[in-house]
Amino acid sequence: MTAVRNTWAIMLRELLAIFVSPIAYVMLFVTLLINGFSFYLLAEFFSAQSAMSANASPIQSFFGGTTLFYIPLLLLTPIATMRLLAEEARTGTLESLMTAPVTEAQVVVAKYLAGLTLFFALWAPTLLYVVVSSQYGNVDWGVIASSFLGLFGIGAHYVAIGLLMSSLAKSQIVAAALTFLVVGLLFFAGFGEFVFEDESRRELFGYVNLWSHMESFSKGIVDTRRLAYYGSVVALCLFFSVRAVEARRWNG
Repeated sequence: MTAVRNTWAIMLRELLAIFVSPIAYVMLFVTLLINGFSFYLLAEFFSAQSAMSANASPIQSFFGGTTLFYIPLLLLTPIATMRLLAEEARTGTLESLMTAPVTEAQVVVAKYLAGLTLFFALWAPTLLYVVVSSQYGNVDWGVIASSFLGLFGIGAHYVAIGLLMSSLAKSQIVAAALTFLVVGLLFFAGFGEFVFEDESRRELFGYVNLWSHMESFSKGIVDTRRLAYYGSVVALCLFFSVRAVEARRWNG
């Protein structure tokens, strides 16, 4: 229970630091602007085509159906995670925090949960698009659930990558740049599924192809291999983040 209380206290401390700064609200505004514009375009398209149905609707196409969906994921996740550990290291508060009766694992998990909470907050308004879609057409709630599962799976492993980069960097800018580089490489590497003709290579790149992932989730198909991939990345990133914090503690 002590471990849970420590983790909870650090997470609340981090969330308070995040939401008292203007950056969280700027990110929320940008996410709302991009997602709102994307959903508006899709709604206009389906309205003109009279194609709204359980199998074809703006909300289904919204999840991964356009490039606009991936812009907040690729650009804002690095910003959302850059301060988690890098800022603590820059200001020297990480060393002070580690003098408290808390473990490195508790600090890392708490920071990760705080970053994940911010990610959820940025995407929570998309629930309104589901409500709008349900008022003007049929909505398959199973498809909606699997779409959000895919979104949060992507967010979970992106936030974990951002946390790891933040644990390695000495400044927020460097952490954001490293996170953008890694998630960008992973995102574009996935397109190798459509480039290579060799079946084994296509399967390898398809395993990390988030576009294909969301295409499946938006159809109500929950592939456990995708979830295993997200879980593996999260576990590895958290493990190495703990090791990085330990190294800072003994070297600092």
